[in-house]
Amino acid sequence: MAGATGTTGTGTTATDGGTRTPPVPLTAPPPQAGPLETARAQLASAVGILGLDAGTAEMLGTSRREINVSVPLRRDDGTVELLRGYRVQHNISRGPGKGGLRYAASVDLDEVRALAMWMTWKCALVQLPYGGAKGGVTIDPRAHSAAELERVTRRYTSELMAVIGPEKDIMAPDVGTDERTMAWIMDTYSVNMGFTIPAVVTGKPVDIGGSLGRATATSRGVVHAARAALAEEGVDLREVSAVVQGFGKVGSHATRFLAEAGTRVVAVSDQFGAVHAADGLDVGALARHVAREGTVVGFDGGDPVDRDTVLALDADLLVPAAVEGVLDESAARTVKARWVVEGANGPTTAGGDRVLAERGVTVVPDILANAGGVVVSYFEWVQANQAYWWTEEEIEQRLERRMLEAYADVARTARAEGLTLRDAALTIGVRRVADAHHIRGLYP
Repeated sequence: MAGATGTTGTGTTATDGGTRTPPVPLTAPPPQAGPLETARAQLASAVGILGLDAGTAEMLGTSRREINVSVPLRRDDGTVELLRGYRVQHNISRGPGKGGLRYAASVDLDEVRALAMWMTWKCALVQLPYGGAKGGVTIDPRAHSAAELERVTRRYTSELMAVIGPEKDIMAPDVGTDERTMAWIMDTYSVNMGFTIPAVVTGKPVDIGGSLGRATATSRGVVHAARAALAEEGVDLREVSAVVQGFGKVGSHATRFLAEAGTRVVAVSDQFGAVHAADGLDVGALARHVAREGTVVGFDGGDPVDRDTVLALDADLLVPAAVEGVLDESAARTVKARWVVEGANGPTTAGGDRVLAERGVTVVPDILANAGGVVVSYFEWVQANQAYWWTEEEIEQRLERRMLEAYADVARTARAEGLTLRDAALTIGVRRVADAHHIRGLYP
């Protein structure tokens, strides 16, 4: 592959180019631990609980394949910008790699490694025939036109042609990418192969083979998980207040679904600021404000509060739905919520997890709580392979059943073995992947 370097085997929101300039994001302090350190600490915990041997542990903690690609971009003004692209296929013992593509200026290989590892355990936990993968490009999509983003996407895809595909590695949207990005990937791949292949990506537009319900699937899964966690203690969503940290793809829809379920959403934040109303926000009015302004800042239906304080606000339920590492040890000590349901990937560091457990806070882990997206991605992949599409009602019913079955499995394991929900979820996912390795054997 021209322009690509990598190791194999044992190697360690787009815009149309600017009708509105969003406010400058606030600067957040760096987390105590990066996502890869957190992912490895979680794996080590599961390995210890399961009593796996050192060789198996090392194999589970090492990416199957890592690809670095240079992505030169010709800007609209004729200048050339060199970007870095990554794709990590962490494990493919249970099936092809599956994972999103992230566009962010801060993305690096270690972040992608961690996200791919979490995808491996997530897919195994909800019994999908996939391994874990993830990709990223070092680009701020807000600073580029739609034409520039298309050129980046098509170049990145062409660099990875040999290692992606419906039976190899299936991409999906993530931070900074959307269904349009997936359409560009599908078209680039299909043109190179000589025929249309809808199953090469998921999260694409319905008109070219996407699935109904995919855009909101992660958020619906978060609410299903929250409802199940509260029900364990005899509490209904209508009886609680909630804070949602992050108002992007996951947080915005989760906020709406919580409000529709009767939850009093008292605060919402995004990367620019936060808004709070003790009696509950008008979620519909807030969504309309964000559609106009691009941020929750300035919403007159609540009081402005500092973005970084929302994690500590008084509420029953906290949904961190932004980025990794926000709940470190320091932040975890300030959490007043009784339940934390992780909408983002890796929002809680290993140290933060210990603090929350010591304080008796129930944490529904990311690999369970936000699995709705990959579940419906699987449904989309199945439909594309069959060329037969299900109704939205069928999608919703199948998603709810998968999420509740997975939660029941995790809760049962946690009770039986005296584990937190995170350790229970990790041991289930890690054990299933380890079992796949042992059943398949070692080649040669």
